[in-house]
Amino acid sequence: MMIKKLGISSTWTVEDSSKLYQIEGWGEPYFSINADGHVTVSPQGDRGNSLDLYELVNDLQKQNIRFPVLIRFSDILADRLQRLNACFKTAINHYNYPNYYQGVYPIKCNQNRQIVESIVSQGKPYNFGLESGSKPELMIALATLDPYANSSENLPLIICNGYKDSTYIKTALLATRLGYQLIIVIEQLEDLYLTVKIGQELGIEPNLGIRVKLSSKGSGRWGNSTGDRAKFGLAIPQILTVIQYLKQKNSLHYLQLLHFHIGSQISSISVIKDAIREASQIYVQLAKVNPNMKYLDVGGGLGVDYDGSKTNFYASKNYNMQNYANDIVAEVKEVCEEANINAPILISESGRAITAHHSVVIFNVLHTNNVSTILPPLRGEQENLIIRNLWETYESINPNNYQEMYHDAIQFKEEAISLFNFGYLSLEERAKAEQLYWVCCQKIHEIVQHQDYVPDDLEELKKIMASIYYTNLSIFRSAPDSWAIDQLFPIMPIHRLNEEPTQRATLADLTCDSDGKIDQFIDLRNTKSVLELHPLQPLEMKTHNSLFGLNSSQNNIRLKTPYYLGMFLVGAYQEIMGNFHNLFGNLNRVDIIMNSKGYEIEHFVQGDTIAHVLNYVQYDANELIETIRQRTQQSVEAGKLTQEKSKELWRNYKKNLDSYTYLG
Repeated sequence: MMIKKLGISSTWTVEDSSKLYQIEGWGEPYFSINADGHVTVSPQGDRGNSLDLYELVNDLQKQNIRFPVLIRFSDILADRLQRLNACFKTAINHYNYPNYYQGVYPIKCNQNRQIVESIVSQGKPYNFGLESGSKPELMIALATLDPYANSSENLPLIICNGYKDSTYIKTALLATRLGYQLIIVIEQLEDLYLTVKIGQELGIEPNLGIRVKLSSKGSGRWGNSTGDRAKFGLAIPQILTVIQYLKQKNSLHYLQLLHFHIGSQISSISVIKDAIREASQIYVQLAKVNPNMKYLDVGGGLGVDYDGSKTNFYASKNYNMQNYANDIVAEVKEVCEEANINAPILISESGRAITAHHSVVIFNVLHTNNVSTILPPLRGEQENLIIRNLWETYESINPNNYQEMYHDAIQFKEEAISLFNFGYLSLEERAKAEQLYWVCCQKIHEIVQHQDYVPDDLEELKKIMASIYYTNLSIFRSAPDSWAIDQLFPIMPIHRLNEEPTQRATLADLTCDSDGKIDQFIDLRNTKSVLELHPLQPLEMKTHNSLFGLNSSQNNIRLKTPYYLGMFLVGAYQEIMGNFHNLFGNLNRVDIIMNSKGYEIEHFVQGDTIAHVLNYVQYDANELIETIRQRTQQSVEAGKLTQEKSKELWRNYKKNLDSYTYLG
């Protein structure tokens, strides 16, 4: 099989960068590139002004807000809410649907206070509610959603999903006396029995829903959350048990809602259509025996186009928000009309589609390791045969034989290592053999860049010759899905986009873990193993030939101009699911809102200090400081440390405890 290679443009433009990084696909209508080659943000979509992200980053730096930093745009949350509700309103009007839409935000998607409060505030015009999947999330919902803040007859909903115990259910039932429109969703039969029992004890009639296990399969990574082996929900025979039990208790009118969920990030619209049709049929059957049915909750799954390809690839979706709303409204109406059943109020639990776009992680590159700076070694008079073979290979490489020469170079390198292991090559000879191997790869790689087609077996060369860009970031903290499930996030420079990115690189983070890297990036049709980046701009260039002919300034350089990368669409799940691997803590967080003068910082939340993250693992900062004080004093008394150096060590220890966990 032959793979077509894109040629490299001789004159690079902003439009070339836009195409390369797919920003029009995944970023519309919020992110684009301006004439200066900087990423811009339009938090209100196509209805408002834009910000230069690079200038914003420089402004934050002047205010001593250190990097990496998580920037949230509250106006994007508001815009996503407006678009979702507008899409359902358009669909309802278009199909003459005889009921309305009322969404809820699943708190699990991002539980941060500023985000939940912003969604509740911005969702008031739409009576937007909350979904809780645990006791802590129920506490958030009850304290954040004000049942008296909305004068509409249709109060915002609180949907109670997940596992429940008696205290959860009792709290939920008592909260209805405060005026909340709260529905307890039965996930398993024990939920039913416990809720009815507690309701009778309290003298409160619960509003109940049922979560059904559909036979329709989801798609992508979460496709197995449906079907017979799904973690949550009731099978059809169990639903009949619920109906019979409620009838026996003269309580069938408790049941008001049918809920299903076919997985997160549904990439194919056909999956949504199949699930809606099946769920609609179940709803009408329930409504025939229980006229009190009034809600159909279609769950989550509304996808985000992470790679901009608009396909059914797992990191994309082949539909837009309006398609999603249209298919739900049309399918439900058709089934209900055929059965002569009143159409239900429609509910969705779209979390990812609301929150993903509003957060961007900005991080700086610290230094790079670039194998393309290796120079050929000095040639000796009496050299081992294997080294002479590598020299001959290097000198013979041309556009007609580069594939054959590549495999020869690999073979000779492996033979050199074998000879070294058996004591037939010295350390210097092995070094020279490896150096020759790398310059062979470099020469072949340069030829490949100008070929229209290259064989599959040379695809690995792209990874071999990739630079490593070391970044001021923890993947485990800021993008855990990238590590855990190979989730793709758009990553690109936020400046210099009017320059050609001539380096091909993978990204390494700060953690001492081999998994602390990103080597899969979005591409138009699939993924790519390297990201196109710009050469770093060093403070000074000092070149010397080491044993390997390396340019030392390319391996550990101080930057004259910081090089900033952005990781986009990280607003869903990443913050709350991030862990503290190597004790890298929460990032500095800045919430930005637009105003008449441009923007203002709505909130600044300082990232974790070292003392803070040490407290998570039961270390007391004061005890640590006292331990070091005692040990420095002992060293002074033993004559191992001067009093001045002792104080300097102690001061630096205290200073480190109060500092950001990331590099300065």
